[in-house]
Amino acid sequence: MLVFKFGGASVKDADGIINLANVVKQYDGQQLLIVVSAMGKTTNALEKLTKAYVDQTEDMHGIFDSIKKYHFDILHELFEANDPVFDDVANTFVEIDWAIEDEPHDSYDFIYDQIVSIGELVSTRIVSAYLNKAGIKSQWLDVRGYIHTDNSYREGIVQWDKTRASISKDIPAMLQKGTVVTQGFLGGTSENFTTTLGREGSDYTASIFASCLGAESVTTWKDVPGILNADPKYFDDTVKFDELSYTEAIEMTYYGASVIHPKTIKPLQNAKIPLLVKPFTHPDAPGTVIKEDGFNKFEKPVIILKQNQVLLSISPIDYSFVSEDHLSGIFGLFAQNQVKVNVMQTSALSFTVCFDYYEERFEKLLRNLKQEFKVKYNSGLTLITTRHYDENSLKELTAGKTILLEQISRNTAQIVVR
Repeated sequence: MLVFKFGGASVKDADGIINLANVVKQYDGQQLLIVVSAMGKTTNALEKLTKAYVDQTEDMHGIFDSIKKYHFDILHELFEANDPVFDDVANTFVEIDWAIEDEPHDSYDFIYDQIVSIGELVSTRIVSAYLNKAGIKSQWLDVRGYIHTDNSYREGIVQWDKTRASISKDIPAMLQKGTVVTQGFLGGTSENFTTTLGREGSDYTASIFASCLGAESVTTWKDVPGILNADPKYFDDTVKFDELSYTEAIEMTYYGASVIHPKTIKPLQNAKIPLLVKPFTHPDAPGTVIKEDGFNKFEKPVIILKQNQVLLSISPIDYSFVSEDHLSGIFGLFAQNQVKVNVMQTSALSFTVCFDYYEERFEKLLRNLKQEFKVKYNSGLTLITTRHYDENSLKELTAGKTILLEQISRNTAQIVVR
């Protein structure tokens, strides 16, 4: 039994969905569970719609209309006009109509999950329908009834015992009847509300299913030849890893390597299930294999860039030392506001942290901190993380930039720059 995950780039248009079907046909006779992301940049567009709804701006309906048009244009390329999938997609979009018809009253994170989740629900309707049209027997599965989470909206924490029981009860029998297509990135609460698992969480979804079903492997199909030492959008002469160990992959994702979601590896490592990262345009290419005994050879340093960072320094108002009691309270506020620290440094009188900027969370954190501390911050920064670095690579990466924070250990260097 195999688990496949197709990202947004692989299903961004009609040709991508046709290509997906051609890839799946190569695995005829295998039991397949397919996890699909939202199409193209749909998640970004739905995030924009969410903000427009919360702010009640005039462009809200225009944004929504363009999202619907994008999907229906793809439908018209793939199906006859009377195909039932048109009604399935239209009915799914109605959930957004219901969500935005009244003024917003719930928390931003709750609203975000109810709106943004529609991207995956629509994409999987289209993919499942096209697989059936292409002669590949396919069943559509609503993941929200199988991956159970708590009420941490935008960062749902998986309730593993309940999730494992639900998946084990139903999915094996479904796989006997044909390919199963489901959504990445989503979960459901006990109150039947939708949660998301964190941005780019579809890889994590695939690993959850694989772990619960004892899959032979997980393959995540990407628009890159495998895992590279750096993002080819920013760096020339990147190199591909043929193999990586679970440990190295966890380190890379922890520091922000975007090719894999940070939570993906651990369930696979626990079950000793290999993860393959392969190019969807060249399905026969070897890609990268992540496994227990993966061979790590680093011809070049691994470079990870995180944009849109905040560097924030906190000092006690009474000029006392930054003690463990202070740090306990500070970390409590970070956890309460779902702000994850990427780098931190402590001195006698201050505590400095670097983290991703999310406006709503940052503003709440700032208000909370200012009640007890003096706070200074810089925004719009870049965090450079490099593993297996050398002095020359560090000099090249920071040339012409202002270094605001630097932290170097045996294997890893992290530098915040403007």
